[in-house]
Amino acid sequence: MNAAGGGAGARPFPWGAVLDTGLCRLRLDPKLFWELSLVEFTAMTGAFAPRPARFRRDGLEMLMRAFPD
Repeated sequence: MNAAGGGAGARPFPWGAVLDTGLCRLRLDPKLFWELSLVEFTAMTGAFAPRPARFRRDGLEMLMRAFPD
């Protein structure tokens, strides 16, 4: 058993994207960035925000009737 090793299909942690988001996009101080837990960092990115309702077929049909061109 290799609990920490991941499986054959395990993807590496996306450090490049995380560093870019934290240091460049959110402009966090490096000290603060490295002190954050993964949950805190994820919350700062807006990942826990409610998602808007999906666009449904009836909405499309309404728009097609309103704008027939």
